[in-house]
Amino acid sequence: MKVIHIETHKNKELVRIESKLSSAVQNYHWKNGILTVFVPHTTAGIIINESYDPNVAIDFLSKMQSLIPRQDHYLHAEGNSDSHILSSITHTSETLIVENGQIQLGAWQGIFFAEFDGPRRRKIWLQWISKD
Repeated sequence: MKVIHIETHKNKELVRIESKLSSAVQNYHWKNGILTVFVPHTTAGIIINESYDPNVAIDFLSKMQSLIPRQDHYLHAEGNSDSHILSSITHTSETLIVENGQIQLGAWQGIFFAEFDGPRRRKIWLQWISKD
């Protein structure tokens, strides 16, 4: 398992991470296989969505905030129940296909670290399974 770090700067934000992941694929000489990307945090997630238009990320966060407001009648005492719910909805892992040393994504897709309780210094765990 390999670990990469990410700094977030807002309470809620989507940070594009495909360049960090592509660098790891290149640095570790991973050619053909499956890359599992896992976030070991209960208030963050990983998502794949459109990355061409930055308004998609803004719309995503805006809609999530309206559906799951920061303050509601939550029982969790730490005051970040919304962040735990958002993490569960977005999930904490994604499985990526790597062919010829390249992460395979659709034309408009990007990979985002989803911060729901920042700003923080976070970890992303990478597990490689080789096809060769």
